[in-house]
Amino acid sequence: MWGKVLGFCFGFMFGKFIGALLGLYLGHMFDRSLKQDFDKAGGFSGLFKGDDINERQALFFSSCFAVMGHIAKSNGRVSETHIRAASVFMDEMRLSGDERREAQDAFRSGKETDFSLKETVHDFKERFARRHDLLQLFLEIQIQMAFSDGHLAEQEKQLLQEVSKQLGISRTQFAFLLKRYQAEFAFRQQQQRFYEQQRQQGQQSRSSYSEQRGHSVPPNNGMNRAQALALLGLNNDASARDIKVAYRKLMAQHHPDKLVSQGLPKHMMEVAVKKSQDIQAAYEYLKKAA
Repeated sequence: MWGKVLGFCFGFMFGKFIGALLGLYLGHMFDRSLKQDFDKAGGFSGLFKGDDINERQALFFSSCFAVMGHIAKSNGRVSETHIRAASVFMDEMRLSGDERREAQDAFRSGKETDFSLKETVHDFKERFARRHDLLQLFLEIQIQMAFSDGHLAEQEKQLLQEVSKQLGISRTQFAFLLKRYQAEFAFRQQQQRFYEQQRQQGQQSRSSYSEQRGHSVPPNNGMNRAQALALLGLNNDASARDIKVAYRKLMAQHHPDKLVSQGLPKHMMEVAVKKSQDIQAAYEYLKKAA
């Protein structure tokens, strides 16, 4: 377009109306040629060619475990519960060999006295600034680490608030995510008890919830309406429309394939899958209970 505009202006300056028409034509040819070159270069996606997906995934991976280590040591020492939680998290991601050692090294780096939480989160935010769903998932993973013992200490909460602020997530949204994860944590604890009872009774008829893939829905396991609504981030007075809107929004935010395409390491897809399963389970329960 700018070729036509400039061609018209310069043509008019030097040749009045005839020059303007000639300049418009030449400008059109210039724009056409420029567009072809631009398309060959990959269009707008070509502008982000340097933003390599592998680099983004590596940054997400290292930053995530480093901040997890920092939060785990917020009380002065890393408890056995936090170490076990980090190990379970690595197991869920099926990390082994060099990849597991890299995760452990990043976790240990976060425990060092010279670790800069502000700098680490700032660099992470700079790289993922336009990917809000990934920023939110990053914070959710840190909340999961802090809440691994079922209790959120004041020091842990303060660090989480600092991470949230650095990521550009509002206090209201932080409170929403914290409330949702508490419901998610309670639901998973309940499920573990259910499967343990089934195992002891020798009646377990399907693989454990942690081994399921996709959006399959586990059995009710005693879920109630209040718990299902809390899992969707809703209050007890939520309408059917509120439930559907919240469900669709949360499923879109935690869609594994979309998050991986934005920079989520493929090993961490299990995190998004589990969250999607919990959201699906809550929604299915509410639909049947309506």
